Amino acid sequence: MSTGVLVDADHLATAVLALPGVAGLHGGRFGEISTFLPGRRVRGVRIRDDVVTIGVVARDAAAVPRLGDEVRAALGPLGRPVDVWVGDIAVPAVPAASLRHTTREEKKS
Repeated sequence: MSTGVLVDADHLATAVLALPGVAGLHGGRFGEISTFLPGRRVRGVRIRDDVVTIGVVARDAAAVPRLGDEVRAALGPLGRPVDVWVGDIAVPAVPAASLRHTTREEKKS
């Protein structure tokens, strides 16, 4: 049964990617959270008549508890429930200075 509300997967993906706690979209383990369009697919967004599922990569672990509410607020009313699935947490960027190789002499001192 359709809710009568048209939902654009690209629009949803853009809105979710703009959130500061989201590092990217996640298509699920087997790519099941995807919307298939002619010649391409939108990973991380699955639209069904009864539910919309959004798969995300959280920017950090602290963002996970609030991501569901933030994603739903960003998408606005879609006329059906929105499930938010966190598939991964992004690896934080490591400053180049901390990647410096430590010599044996430096380790001894």
